Amino acid sequence: MKVVILAGGLGTRMAEETEVKPKPMVEIGGRPILWHIMMHYAHYGFNHFVIALGYKGEVIKKYMVDYCALNSNLTVNMQTGQITIMDGYKPDWTVELVDTGTQTMTGGRVKRLAPYLGNETFMMTYGDGVSDINLDELVRFHYAHGKLATLTAVRPIARFGHLELEGDHVANFTEKSQTKEGWINGGFFVLEPEVLDYIDGDMTFWERDPLERLSRDNQLMAYRHDSFWQCMDTLRDKLTLEKLWENGNPPWKVWDETHAFVNHRS
Repeated sequence: MKVVILAGGLGTRMAEETEVKPKPMVEIGGRPILWHIMMHYAHYGFNHFVIALGYKGEVIKKYMVDYCALNSNLTVNMQTGQITIMDGYKPDWTVELVDTGTQTMTGGRVKRLAPYLGNETFMMTYGDGVSDINLDELVRFHYAHGKLATLTAVRPIARFGHLELEGDHVANFTEKSQTKEGWINGGFFVLEPEVLDYIDGDMTFWERDPLERLSRDNQLMAYRHDSFWQCMDTLRDKLTLEKLWENGNPPWKVWDETHAFVNHRS
């Protein structure tokens, strides 16, 4: 099953970082958040990626092309220019990097990937969010209900302390609890190829008309994920994820140390 990752947005709310690189290349623990997402999928055996590029897509291309060389010991024949990779972590991944336009919206990017997806079920997520979701359970849920689309419903950590009021009295205060007001779209989709028919063109936002129409047609189901999920919309979100990584046990790191490689900062 192929994994689509949307990685072409402008990332305007993180201008400090995204002036020189796309948001999926913003680093957490010295590695792009895109790498963290791909490691998660690969842990569950999903290692064929189709990445929708847009803004500064060349940065992602260069990272993928140089990945093995930068994270391995090398022998370089200076006379011939031949490079031999001696060891290091070389993931068994296939990565298709597809330019989908700098101004294309999320739905349009998915539509442009149609020639690369075939007539098969595929997974899709955003290039700026991490989670500890069990992807095997997500796929089983999708196949069990038989509809065209599954999204992962999450309740994110609240930015501010949650208050329960009785009149003017604070009856309960919980710092940074999960929001209790409802569920939101957390990405991590499982989709049938027919969903592409719900996307009109480049200017279509996946999160608007296609999902709304799928819902009206009773073809959209929600997999409820009560555990960790965090997107990286702002610099504050990045710092939150960095702190979790530095504490040594980030909740989204479901892979083991056999997937580790030589630390490299791009």
